[in-house]
Amino acid sequence: MNASLRIPVVYIAITTSLGATAAHAQDAESLAKKLSNPVAALISVPLQYNYDHHYGDNDSGHKSYVNFQPVVPITLNAEWNIISRTIVPVVTQSGVVPGSSESGISDITQSLFFSPKAPTASGLIWGVGPAFLLPTGTDSKLSARKWGAGPTGVVLKQDGPWTYGMLANHIWGVGGSESRPNVSSTFLQPFLSYTTKDAWTYGINTESAYDWKAEKWGVPINITVTKLTKFGRQPVSIGGGLRYWADHPDGGPRDVGVRLVLTFLFPK
Repeated sequence: MNASLRIPVVYIAITTSLGATAAHAQDAESLAKKLSNPVAALISVPLQYNYDHHYGDNDSGHKSYVNFQPVVPITLNAEWNIISRTIVPVVTQSGVVPGSSESGISDITQSLFFSPKAPTASGLIWGVGPAFLLPTGTDSKLSARKWGAGPTGVVLKQDGPWTYGMLANHIWGVGGSESRPNVSSTFLQPFLSYTTKDAWTYGINTESAYDWKAEKWGVPINITVTKLTKFGRQPVSIGGGLRYWADHPDGGPRDVGVRLVLTFLFPK
């Protein structure tokens, strides 16, 4: 090759490589930010492991559970999506119910959000719809044995690297075992996260629940760190964190718990 041609060819190769790297980084950052949006038009399958302890009067109870949480967007028309969010808890616990140990599937929560495809003029992203409690527990001690339904909603804003907003629902019991207490529960999840250019996300939220029948709060404060990466061509978010129980219902849990998250993403 003529020496006069080598420098341009090398320059083109380097700039093409840098451009591809920058595009990949931008794509990873964009996907990571979508994970911070509960009503993003993105199929994702989070596997969320949680561990809490100090249940019961003698603080000896403990509970591990994996939430299988598929999120599936469904196109209604050119302007609207339905976002299906399902939570299937798989639980192993000991001493949560005094003197016993259980494992199996707990009750499923199913939410459907009707959400505009485009943010509002002020940049707000929102969705509203119904939420359902399904008495799917494979053990009576892992289930409320009640059907439930109520409204759910989310509103958020994504401003540069920041995402902040609130997800909430309220579920009333609408049938089920008459021997079990009725269900009336409010769930509040304010959240704040920061996503870096290289797809690290630092988040804090609470997943507060108020039981109107027992008149008790459960208030875990979660702090997490996740990183979007790839296994081959498969985008995956990996991370974890700690949570502190600022308030808890009678019998626990108390003190500090652990969360680990593995999320598979399926962008279009």
